[in-house]
Parts: sequence; structure tokens; C-alpha cells
Amino acid sequence: MEQEDWIFHLTEVRKRLLIVFAWFVVTLSIGLYVSPRILRYMKSQPLVGEIKWNVFSFTDGLAIYMKCAFLVALLFTVPVLLYQVWAFVRPGLTDAEAKSTLPYIPVSFALFIIGVSFSYWVVFPMMIRFMIRMNHTVGAVETYGIDRYFSFLFEVVFPMAIAFELPVVVLFLTRIGLLTPQRLKMTRKYAYVGLAIIGSCISPPDMISHLSVTLPLILLFEISVMVAGWQWRTMQESPANS
Repeated sequence: MEQEDWIFHLTEVRKRLLIVFAWFVVTLSIGLYVSPRILRYMKSQPLVGEIKWNVFSFTDGLAIYMKCAFLVALLFTVPVLLYQVWAFVRPGLTDAEAKSTLPYIPVSFALFIIGVSFSYWVVFPMMIRFMIRMNHTVGAVETYGIDRYFSFLFEVVFPMAIAFELPVVVLFLTRIGLLTPQRLKMTRKYAYVGLAIIGSCISPPDMISHLSVTLPLILLFEISVMVAGWQWRTMQESPANS
């Protein structure tokens, strides 16, 4: 019987991985189609329009094109992957657990999109302006490779996007009992210091830029505290469903 269960689970995993892979192939095809438009749109932005995207090898343009298509596919595959993981473990969950964990998927995706948007429209332009200003200060001739431009973009955007997942992570840790609102409140001052350090590391070294990045991170932490409090009260009121 145990062997039959193992074979059943293995078959289930294979089926769900095939679904994820098929969806990835579909979205990758879409990504290959829309990538030139996305790249042209990014190049048309006022700040970026002043920067020439140079290539230093024959493969630079193709590499950026494929990276853009891959990221489009990855972005829209992650929700499907999360749902397939949830569907796989769903038989082992109670109805209350299944109902409470399913919203994590759209919420996680929405927060990630918000993080990407904030970092691309707010943080990244600040970084570009600061770097250009510094290059002009030292009298450097600006020649930017398209590969280095996008590498810098990803280094700025994705850490901030991941940071926007903080409320969901806190909610999950509260759900499984590793965090409580009291613990979060006790660590508030240390969290503020840590978030200020993170904000200073991913923003230009001026006060306005620091505040523009650090304040949203602190707001995310406070939202996480409120979410944890709501989850904790719900668990205390319904102990059978926790």
C-alpha cells in the first residue's frame, strides 16, 4: 500500500510539473513575441532615452532579447507553479487550511508586481540619475553596454520586489506559529535599523533617496505587523481551524 501511495504521489508530481512546464513554454512564446515591444518601451522612457545601449559582442542583443522573454515567462509562470504546489498538498489540508492558504498565491503575485513597479519607476531612476551625476563629476565618458545596463536593472529591481513579499512571509510564519504580533512589536526598533541599512544599500547616498526607499520598507513592516495581528486573533478565536 505504501508503494502504491508513493507511485501515486510521484505520478501526481509529474503531472503537475508537466502543467507548469507547458504553461512556461506558452508564456515563453508570448515573451518572445512581446520582448521587442517591451525593450522599445523601456528605451523610450525619458531618462533612459538619454542613454545609448551599446553592444560589445555579437550575442549581446540576442542575450538581452532571450532574458526579457524568459523573465516574462517566469513572471507569469510563478502563480501557476504556486497553485500547483497548493493543489498537490491540498488533500492533506483541512478545508479551513486550504481556504486560508489559497489567497497567498494572488496576494504574493500582486505584491511582487507592486515591488517591481515601485523599484522600476522610483528606485531605479534615482540610481541612474545618481550614477550619471557621479560620472559627470569625475569627467568620465559614458559608454554603456546593454548587458551591463540590464544587469544593473535586475540588481536594483528584484531585491526590492522580493522585499515586498514581507507581509506574506510574516503571515505564513504567524500561521504556523513561528511568529507572534508580540515578537514583531518587540523587534520593531531593530527592524527599523535593519530596514534603514537595507534602504541605504540599495539607494543613492543622499537623504531624499534613502527616505524614498526606507519609508516604504518600514510601511511594509508595519503592514506585516497588522497582518500578523489579524491572523493571530483569527487563530485564537478559531483554535480548531488553526
